[in-house]
This record gives sequence, C-alpha cells and structure tokens, in this order.
Amino acid sequence: MTLKILELFGGIGSPRKALVNLGVEHESIDYVEIDDKAVKSYNAIFNSDYEAKSVEGYNLEVDEPLDVLVHGSPCQDFSIAGNQLGGNSEDGTRSSLLFETIEVIKKLRENKPKVVIWENVKNVLSKKMKPAFDKYLQEMAHLGYSNAYEVLNAKDFGIPQARERIFVISILGDNQFSFDNLEKKKMKDINIFLENEVNDRYIITQPSMLSKINSAGTRTLKPVQDYVWTITTKQMRCPNSGIVNIGSVVNTGC
Repeated sequence: MTLKILELFGGIGSPRKALVNLGVEHESIDYVEIDDKAVKSYNAIFNSDYEAKSVEGYNLEVDEPLDVLVHGSPCQDFSIAGNQLGGNSEDGTRSSLLFETIEVIKKLRENKPKVVIWENVKNVLSKKMKPAFDKYLQEMAHLGYSNAYEVLNAKDFGIPQARERIFVISILGDNQFSFDNLEKKKMKDINIFLENEVNDRYIITQPSMLSKINSAGTRTLKPVQDYVWTITTKQMRCPNSGIVNIGSVVNTGC
C-alpha cells in the first residue's frame, strides 16, 4: 500500500523524510511552503521542483481520500520566544494560518484525509493561547475527526535534544489515537553527532559571548554535556541550543 500524503507548511519535509527513513512507501500528493529557502532545501532532499507558495486560498482537487495531511503551521505567535500575539483566526497573525488547514479540509469534501497531524510549540496549551488551540480541536471535531494530543520530547525518542512539542493526531471517524502505543527509545550519545574537527568560523571569539559562558543569571551559555536545547531563529545566541567545549576554546558547533 502506498501512503498518500499532503504536506502543508511543509518546511524542508521532515515528516516525509521520517517516512523515507522508516521505509514506508508513500506518495506526496502536494507540498505547500512559502519560505523560498525551505523550498530549495526540500527540492534538494527529494529531487523535486516545487516553487514557494502560500497556503492561503490553496485548493487541492483529488479523486479519492488522502491518507495523511501533515501541517506544521507557524509557531512564532504561539511561542514563548516570540511576541505571543496569538493564533485565533481573527488575530491575523502567522500562527492563525493554522485555520487555513481547516479551509483546505473543508474544500476536500468527501475526500478528506483519513488522518491529520499537527505539530507546534507546547505554549499553545498556555492560558493565553488555549482558546485558539481549543477552537482548532472543535473545528476538527465538526469535520468528523476524533482528536488526541500529547506533548512529546525528542529526548524520549533517541535524539539528544531537549525539544518539547505538542502533537495533535486527528482520525476521521470514531477511532482515537493512543499515544501510549508510541515506542520510546534511549537517547543517543551526543558525541555521535559531533565532529572532531571544525572550521575556525565556529569558534566563539566575541567578548560579549565569552563573558556569558557559565555566567550567573538566565542569559548564560553552558557547554553541552548530554544534549542540546532547541535551536532558535533569533540572531542573538544567548541562550542558544548549546556550545561545545573543545579545550582552550569553545565551539558553537550546535
């Protein structure tokens, strides 16, 4: 059986790459991503020729139901690291684009995907962001889906990174997904992923950053030991995902 998937807010195609790694036979019916650099990466990974486009107003015509729709809608306005502008449809933020997925599903009518997977930052469960999250669940329920969600940490699945994200699995019909069935794995040794030799451009030389290594307070840089933290999109790197101690100098290789 070939799994037919639709990738919205597709990024570099990480969910599809997971299917490749697992050896799951699949076909990507379409891929939608507005960031040009992400699209270029996706095309390089999957040998495709997509162009950047928006999910807004997107319409897909298919002759049979999709198996899986996966969407990692923008998190900036949900995230603690962002301005927390909210994600309700009336907010008009990047994170409110979440509800464009609802519109896409509505347009599919009888060919709605059997499973919808949404991933985002766990701050959607905070008091301020929960209304948008609850509205998404309600909209999915109105479309005939049974929802289940859980906050998962990459560390629990073999990856040496402290990355907590909420996953919502919505199944068309009355069957509800159980996160209890997920197979957890022992975290791999971080040294598997670190290089022994790196270019000098990765060496920390800025006095402003050197002064924050193991400093007191919240704005500190700590050398990596067992795992790294989530990489942020901010240009300032304090705190960041982690730095690697390579002896007399400290490397920013993470």
